[in-house]
Amino acid sequence: MDPIADFLTRIRNAIKANHRIVEVPSSNLKKQITRVLHENGFIQNYKFEDNEMPGTSTIKIALKYNPDSKVPAIQHIERASKPGLRRYAKSDKLPRVLNGLGVAILSTNKGVMTEKEAKKENVGGEVLCYIY
Repeated sequence: MDPIADFLTRIRNAIKANHRIVEVPSSNLKKQITRVLHENGFIQNYKFEDNEMPGTSTIKIALKYNPDSKVPAIQHIERASKPGLRRYAKSDKLPRVLNGLGVAILSTNKGVMTEKEAKKENVGGEVLCYIY
């Protein structure tokens, strides 16, 4: 099973059901993806919680909606690199999502970042997901 795909699917399902908060199992990579989503304005807030049982920490994510029209900030979220088919991008061929309106999240040797940050840092890496 792919934990990143599960993470993205939980967010996608919560948005379709108009939930305000979604709770997902935690890992270091998921924490970094959540941080990038918050920095780019796709989620309202997040909180890392450690449960009583060791190894069962969770991430609580407050989803962001337009207050007037109730339209979610995340319109589309999809996994790019899968366990069966990894997708990598060099620093000079980073993907553009919706001609720059969306975000591609990459896992690089300098950490998890957007394709715009990766271009500034001149690094490539594994393309984890596309969001717009």
